[in-house]
Amino acid sequence: MADVALTLVRPLPYADPGTPPLTTPVAYLWWVARRQGGLLLAASLTGIGSAVSLAALPYVLGRVVDGGLDDGLSRELWLGCLVLLGVGLVLVVSNVVGHRLEVENWLRAAFRTSQLVGHHVSRTGDAVTAELPTGEVVATVASDSLRVGEVFFTTSRLVGGVVAYVAVAFLLLDSSVTLGVAVLVGLPAVAGVLALIVRPLQRRQASHREAAGRLTTLGADTVSGLRILRGIGGEEVFAGRYREQSRAVRDAGVRVAHTQSLLDAMQALLPGLFLAAVVWFGARLAITGEITPGQLVTFYGYAAFLTQPLQAATEFVHSLTRALIGVKKILRVLQVPATGAEAPEPATPGPEGDLVDHDSGVAVPAGRTVALVSADPDETAAIARRLGVLGGENAGAGRRVTLGGVALADLGLAQVRRRVVVAESTPHLFTGVLRDELDVRDGNGTVGALGTVGAARVLAALEVADAHDVLESLPEGLDGEIAEKGRSLSGGQRQRVALARALLTEPEVLVLVEPTSAVDAHTEARIAERLVRLRAGRTTVVVTASPLVLDRVDEVLLVADGVVRARGTHRALLAADAGPQGAAYRAVVSRAAADEDTHDDRTEEVGTREAARR
Repeated sequence: MADVALTLVRPLPYADPGTPPLTTPVAYLWWVARRQGGLLLAASLTGIGSAVSLAALPYVLGRVVDGGLDDGLSRELWLGCLVLLGVGLVLVVSNVVGHRLEVENWLRAAFRTSQLVGHHVSRTGDAVTAELPTGEVVATVASDSLRVGEVFFTTSRLVGGVVAYVAVAFLLLDSSVTLGVAVLVGLPAVAGVLALIVRPLQRRQASHREAAGRLTTLGADTVSGLRILRGIGGEEVFAGRYREQSRAVRDAGVRVAHTQSLLDAMQALLPGLFLAAVVWFGARLAITGEITPGQLVTFYGYAAFLTQPLQAATEFVHSLTRALIGVKKILRVLQVPATGAEAPEPATPGPEGDLVDHDSGVAVPAGRTVALVSADPDETAAIARRLGVLGGENAGAGRRVTLGGVALADLGLAQVRRRVVVAESTPHLFTGVLRDELDVRDGNGTVGALGTVGAARVLAALEVADAHDVLESLPEGLDGEIAEKGRSLSGGQRQRVALARALLTEPEVLVLVEPTSAVDAHTEARIAERLVRLRAGRTTVVVTASPLVLDRVDEVLLVADGVVRARGTHRALLAADAGPQGAAYRAVVSRAAADEDTHDDRTEEVGTREAARR
């Protein structure tokens, strides 16, 4: 019972959802059942208590009826009524406690599955979208995980029903072999007829799930490409495709509903006919004196009760069918290989390790701040992603990038994520409190759980990112809510919040891709100065072409055609005697400076308009 209590108070979501088998849907469901075995046992015990109590009511009632008819208002009659009341109280308590346990079983199984998918997708990078449509991945969390929970919601009812059915079988046969055999044979026959309908229902549900997954994928693709579609006038074409797929989902849903309605009708009709037959047969036995009136009441009650286990079994089979379909989809997601690999015994380089990309020749000395510059920003951004082994296309980069002389693949992906943090140019913000949005590492340095960084350090990171205006825009400050995708913030604010978040992870190596592209020159200068000062003594790589940032870093690497062509300080590369590579560097930096001037002019113009409106 101690294990049960521990399970009941364990908070959600789980700190570690575990590592499931990826072989078959049945193996996965059995693994989930073992993980919450104590909770399932408690729910099953209350289910047995509820079902046995319900089954005991006809037995006690029949004894009360016979006693009242034979002896009138006797002591035995009053005692029987008290027993009937006690059984009713046990039934009520079992139902109340059992329902709470059933719901918790549902939630825990669904949450565990959702976390497994979410954590795994975050480790696969782009590989999951290369293997599966986005809509399929979304549907596993939105619907399939709930189907898994439904199985464990109905399990306790099935267990209770089976136990009560066996108990009632012995009582029936002990009272009247003829009527007992009729009841015990009739119900399996009814269940067999209902099972014939479940098979086509399963096929139609699978078809509906496939159609719904395609619809979600089409919707996600359409939304992500909406701006492009408007530009080429393709909105109506994609709207027509979405409309067509919606009709396919509706038609599949109607077919499922037809079969489901037939099953529901048979669940009501067949047990009803069976119950009427039992009452007719029992009445004839009572007239001939083979059974007493009280036994007739008891048999009627048993016949009515035994429809409950039948419904529980049908409900369990229905939920199990849908869960097996959903788990197949979940396993497809979980079987996508994660980016990189975990070594059984990770190698540990020295604390002062150089970061080297052997493909491009980028070498960043430990403790230095280095900038990557290229005429093609995508080129240096790709190198930055490779340094952190991000994206499915960089799965093999772990062998070609070393930290302290050790290949990243030998470190293992988990250690790489702790030691190397890459903040990309397009920040992703999530719904929630600003403090939680910024503090994303736990005490062990692992990303994914809310950390415990104090308010002073959070405020210091915001100061370095020059994001004080974000605090001012939120009435609750650090406890203020950030809207989905940071829509309540401007582009520059989102970028600076993301920079503060990256700084708070305090990694051994920090790689920043265009961290100041959305801010004005004055803000950029302040950020560059504070960033270099904060990261002094720790390895930092900045992908940028901004002269204001380049002038602050320790060294600049000029990249062309994927290879380092020149290296030196910003001022040395700008010098007239820097040769052809210096000229190429000046061309890139001059263009970036011109872009910044244009950006500043536009920012000033917008500010003037805002001031005029105010």
